Amino acid sequence: MIELVAASPPPIDFKGFSPLLAAVAGSVVVLMAGLARAATVQRVVLPSIAVLTLIVTAGLAVWNWSPGPAKPIVAGALTIDTLTLFLTLLFCLAGVATILLSLRSDAVGDAGMAEYLTLLLGSIAGMVLLAGASNLVSFFLGLELLSIPLYVLCASEVRRRRSLESGLKYLVIGSLGSATLLYGLAFVYGAAGATDFSAVARAIGRAVPLGDPLLLTGVALTVTGLTFKASVAPFHQWTPDVYQGAPTQVTAFMAVATKAAAFGVILRFLLVAVPDLEATWAPGLAALAIATIVIGNVGAIAQSSLKRMLAWSGVAQAGYLLAGVVVGTRLGLQAVAFYLAIYLVMNVAAFAVVVARERFSEHGDDLRSLEGLGRASPWLAVSMTVAMLALAGLPGTAGLWGKFYLIDATFEGDYGVLGVAIVVGSIISLVYYLRVIAVMWFGPIELRLPGPPARHVRPVGGWSPEADARAQPAVAGVALVSALVVVVLGVVPAPLFALAREVGTALGLR
Repeated sequence: MIELVAASPPPIDFKGFSPLLAAVAGSVVVLMAGLARAATVQRVVLPSIAVLTLIVTAGLAVWNWSPGPAKPIVAGALTIDTLTLFLTLLFCLAGVATILLSLRSDAVGDAGMAEYLTLLLGSIAGMVLLAGASNLVSFFLGLELLSIPLYVLCASEVRRRRSLESGLKYLVIGSLGSATLLYGLAFVYGAAGATDFSAVARAIGRAVPLGDPLLLTGVALTVTGLTFKASVAPFHQWTPDVYQGAPTQVTAFMAVATKAAAFGVILRFLLVAVPDLEATWAPGLAALAIATIVIGNVGAIAQSSLKRMLAWSGVAQAGYLLAGVVVGTRLGLQAVAFYLAIYLVMNVAAFAVVVARERFSEHGDDLRSLEGLGRASPWLAVSMTVAMLALAGLPGTAGLWGKFYLIDATFEGDYGVLGVAIVVGSIISLVYYLRVIAVMWFGPIELRLPGPPARHVRPVGGWSPEADARAQPAVAGVALVSALVVVVLGVVPAPLFALAREVGTALGLR
């Protein structure tokens, strides 16, 4: 006689699970509240709920903060450690900035406020899941939950052909990257016979030899799929087209949050699941990092579109971050965490200025839209100047410390050639970053007759040199606050250094 035994559910640490639960619950609440069609609900209540959701999610991440050994939850499928929680804070900051930049955007009007914010929060939930994934299954689920809402958000300006093209291109290329990744994960599982990262690590060198072709093929395909998401050369071709076509606030979100999530899981997969294969994957990634730095910086020089220039710049920045991954040390992890934080504020400041100008200038996101901005809107010009100087890594900004941190990690990890590549790439980048500054402060001021701006924002009393900042205070506020943070961290980087050191305890590295 067969005795049936009821299966017990896996234990769940709801405290550790709470940031992810908050993000998911907030997205559902926003969608349901969107059924109320009152103008106040659409314009005020829904954005307030979304921002509150992200504040709560960030607060729960701080509540869980505890440097030291990782805490596995949901039967080991997720790991709540300082790396996961740090990245969660970055996702929330990027989400709040995106919501503020979206308040008067065409994308919200076309897609609907509730739908737009639900997709944004859903993508952030996927990022939190991906950052903490310590299992091949949760890894793939997090990546898809992150990606699918972004495909729709890129095409959310349904009346604009370039936005629809952007969404379609991202869908096709993203699907190719996801398929490549899925094949890789399947091969890793087939070779190791396990899905948990820790179990895969135990199997390598014991149950499966280091040179096993199935295992090596799986790792190569998995890394290839992730480099698509991180815009690492030669898998970066989609980035300029998608960034230019997508709504600018969505582009800003993708540029900072998606890259942070991708590098978070790259770190966890390579340094937790397959650390014994470091001698195999590290030289290949080092070559990719050098190629990415060179291709990104050289590609940005010829761009007249600000969004395409920032896309190529983002490719180069991915190369800098990849250098920190390659060394595989605690210092490398700290440098990556530090740089991801400053990368967020640098790019948010730059994209906020692009949002402000393309709503008013007939040139859209073209470099000409910044001509004479130093006299037309000095505060916006100052914000963009700080962002450009920081991205170039010049003194007085947090960008300098970020690049020094990465260079220090590469030399300590015996990959000094990557440190040299970072220096050379930074020198090349001065060509296009300083060009932006020159156009703002020394170019002719753009003259316009009084009347409505080029797009949908309508300053009261017609256009004036200061009208754009007054008409969109949220956008100007995001630009100014982000630039201020860049300067403060450039002068007093110690708090962020301390935070990065605590993140460095996450993966048990030396």
